[in-house]
Amino acid sequence: MELCYQLPVLPLDRPVPKHVLSRRGAISFSSSSSLFGAPDPRQLSQRRGAISYDSSDQTALYIRMLAVTNKIKTSFVFTPGACVIFKQLFSRDVRVRSQVGFEPERRGSHPYLGVDFRTLHSRAESAGSIPARRIQRLYSFQRHMLSSRLLRGTPHLNSLHILDEDYCGQARCMLDKVGSWNFDIFRFDRLTNGNSLVFLTFHLLNQYGLIELFQLDMVKLRRFLVLVQEDYHNQNPYHNAVHAADVTQAMYSYLKEPKLAQSLTSCDILLGLLAAATHDLDHPGVNQPFLIKTNHYLAALYRNTSVLENHHWRSAVGLLRETELFSHLPVEDSLNMERQLGSLILATDISRQNDYLSRFRSHLDENNLCLGNASHRHFILQMALKCADICNPCRPWELSKQWSEKVTEEFFHQGDIEKKHKLEVSPLCDSEANTIASVQIGFMTYVVEPLFAEWARFSDTRLSQTMLGHLGLNKASWSAMEPEASGSSEDGESEPARATEQPSSRSLSQGSQES
Repeated sequence: MELCYQLPVLPLDRPVPKHVLSRRGAISFSSSSSLFGAPDPRQLSQRRGAISYDSSDQTALYIRMLAVTNKIKTSFVFTPGACVIFKQLFSRDVRVRSQVGFEPERRGSHPYLGVDFRTLHSRAESAGSIPARRIQRLYSFQRHMLSSRLLRGTPHLNSLHILDEDYCGQARCMLDKVGSWNFDIFRFDRLTNGNSLVFLTFHLLNQYGLIELFQLDMVKLRRFLVLVQEDYHNQNPYHNAVHAADVTQAMYSYLKEPKLAQSLTSCDILLGLLAAATHDLDHPGVNQPFLIKTNHYLAALYRNTSVLENHHWRSAVGLLRETELFSHLPVEDSLNMERQLGSLILATDISRQNDYLSRFRSHLDENNLCLGNASHRHFILQMALKCADICNPCRPWELSKQWSEKVTEEFFHQGDIEKKHKLEVSPLCDSEANTIASVQIGFMTYVVEPLFAEWARFSDTRLSQTMLGHLGLNKASWSAMEPEASGSSEDGESEPARATEQPSSRSLSQGSQES
């Protein structure tokens, strides 16, 4: 009799470090996968076991083995509650980015503050209890079977092979409506056990036929998406993999708009989806001014210019080269795609918001946008990604409110860190001087409304009007929650009106953190 055990997250296509294989002891792999180089999958039929890396502890290694005796099979399972953890056995800090032309980027505490960005927003768990996040992300043996069948290229009747069978029906129903502006990314993330970014991006690439068109290797693509998702800090309340999945879904909605759908090439679509999925890769959960005033090495590396956006781009390129996703393409084509990917991600820098918005408004005023021109198409992709990145206030209230609470929680947590280390508290990060409502009202007024008003001029469709409608309703809802926003001072000037005195500093400061 064989028992199926639930394990922590296990990307079976993840390479096993050589220093692990060289250690004394036996390591056996799951019979559901032939990804570790076995010449014949049948040779694995008598082997049981797996190596898994838990996302909540990047340095932990979990090993499961199933021993076979003459009469009975006995399983030895190191569960999350009682497992052997080999600390520092595998560290993402030694990513192979040094081999791709970029300076190795350390992950962890900065000597000035001693802040570990990997655990900056983590919450302490009660002793003796299994974290809810770990329980949520447990993988079943059945999921390994389905995932491995897909990666080996075994035919399957269903179009979506990599979801657990228990959730497959519900998740597929949601993916059938992935273009809906009411798409609930939080629910989809629950249905996919916290893997919304992997499944959503894979589905969209497959739906557009980009995997076959660009002859992308399935194993490399799967590995790339898994690494991208893992490089997001899910301890961050806002800048995490769910936010990336939400932006990717929004980007897909914009790509479907008539003007774009009729003009964009397959390469444009591929770049747009990849840029959305990686636009906040390895975000530390703090903004650029925080990195600069703490003398963080990233600020020095990128000379205080688009620090986070440069880091997101370089991290994405590092993963593309590490997984060799585009290695089969001509070198010049691959480099060109990396450059265009960087151009898209760098456009999300909110400090350059006015430059992009002025250029966009100028094109619309002069009516000289020609989507047959490659540079104009790329500019529209940049604007689409900028809209997708800050579209939360344009979602239905039930979704928008959750995002607002998450981003403000991240702001206030940064403010608490700054107070703790006696630093000047960044604008909008002081929980004693700001509320969720005041932060959101200012952001909507000075950042979101101007951008989406111009987007509606460019693409005057039902979706654009729906977004502006939600934006107005959400702003009214937050105003109703903020007494000072609706109250008037003695001279009849409301709080939002007084805030217009310094719109740039307030709006750009928040946008820098939300983007």
